[in-house]
Amino acid sequence: MKRLTWRNLGVILAGLAALAGCHRQSSGRVQGYVEGEYVYVASPFAGQLETLSVKRGDLVKSGDPLFALECGLETAARDEANRKLTQGRANLEDAKKGKRPPELESAEETLKQARAASIMSEKEYKRQDDLYHRGVSSAEDFDRARSTRDQDAHRVQQLEADLATAHLGSRDDQVAAAEANVRALEAALAQADWNLAQKRQSVPQNGLVYDLLYQQGEWVAAGKPVVALLPPGNVKVRAFVPEAKVGSIHPGQSVSVFVDGVGEPFAGKVTYISPQAEYTPPVIYSQESREKLVFMVESRFDSAIAAKLHPGQPVDVEFQSP
Repeated sequence: MKRLTWRNLGVILAGLAALAGCHRQSSGRVQGYVEGEYVYVASPFAGQLETLSVKRGDLVKSGDPLFALECGLETAARDEANRKLTQGRANLEDAKKGKRPPELESAEETLKQARAASIMSEKEYKRQDDLYHRGVSSAEDFDRARSTRDQDAHRVQQLEADLATAHLGSRDDQVAAAEANVRALEAALAQADWNLAQKRQSVPQNGLVYDLLYQQGEWVAAGKPVVALLPPGNVKVRAFVPEAKVGSIHPGQSVSVFVDGVGEPFAGKVTYISPQAEYTPPVIYSQESREKLVFMVESRFDSAIAAKLHPGQPVDVEFQSP
């Protein structure tokens, strides 16, 4: 009797399973699951995790702080670049200016002395010229007076040119070189600022803090993600549709997603249909083997609906008739 009872029970369970399968097939629903495309936030530089501003399960907004790594080296590099830029700009301004006022005053006084000497040598030349033509002075004295006059006149011309140059800045090529140096230093400062900013990461888009991959105080290698975010728009449902039915589905088609324990289905849209079968038997496509083929179909939802779905959650999907 016990053996008969267990046998009857097995038949009943098998019948119920068959009826459930028939009901599922007749309802037009297919199985699927919820999946999330995570955003992994990392710093391109290594360092100790100094500050962790979020915890798992937090809802964060774009721009909120996530974490910060120690940044002593980057801060020092930024300060050095800033000082070099200040020095470069000062050199550029100096190259554009003439000499300092005391230097200009000295050049002007030297020119005055040269002009006075030129006046005296001009008078001496005229006196020697008169004496020479009267036969009182020798030719040597006359030639000496003429040479001194000419030297003093050239000296005045030289000092006038030097004074005019002193009022000018550096040559154009020197100024251009100083300007190019300033631009290079500005770029170096921008790079240093960027490097320092990368030690602090903020939320790139609204979402859920899905996981923390490091804890405060741990050493984080360059490029290693610290926080995994799940934006609502990155939640999707993957369903597996039989080959016989996939031809009737198209992107943009409405879907209803049924979740265990939830009375009303969630509405979404088909966004992607896989061009390849998920399961291909190693035989020629007979009618029987084709029934084993399924194609992956993805659906996405509004942010408010996506927030109610959880990655890994099994669901049933029903495709609405167009």
